Amino acid sequence: MIQYSLKCTDGHQFDSWFQSASAFDKLQAAGHVACLVCGSEKVKKALMAPRVTTSELATCPKSETSAPEVEKPALSAPSSEAETAIAKLKEHVEKNSDYVGKDFASEARAMHDGDTPERAIWGEAKLEDAKALVDDGIPVAPLPFVPTRKSN
Repeated sequence: MIQYSLKCTDGHQFDSWFQSASAFDKLQAAGHVACLVCGSEKVKKALMAPRVTTSELATCPKSETSAPEVEKPALSAPSSEAETAIAKLKEHVEKNSDYVGKDFASEARAMHDGDTPERAIWGEAKLEDAKALVDDGIPVAPLPFVPTRKSN
């Protein structure tokens, strides 16, 4: 696995992991690497410092000559205002509604038809099922995140 710092043409920076350097190149050439903030596929590797640990350094005890440890931010920590807002939205949705998974379309329809009590839900739906809900006047909206258990 390799972690790259990436930057889109609009200046948004983010990190992402890839199976290998060649995997990144193939995904980028196929248009599958996109900015997390704006969705642009015009993404390049940003300037970054490699993290290299040799087995000798990893196993040797700390000494006075060892470099001080620097706390690194978690890869999943939001790095922009948009990412922070999405993280807050995700926390609010997960705390205040029921995750119904792939049953979202049927649950939303059942609540709209009065077959089940109304409550705040969220989940996953196929595009055609979501369009059918909208066509039938059932209020739905896409969320800009995936369930925690499906994210890295």
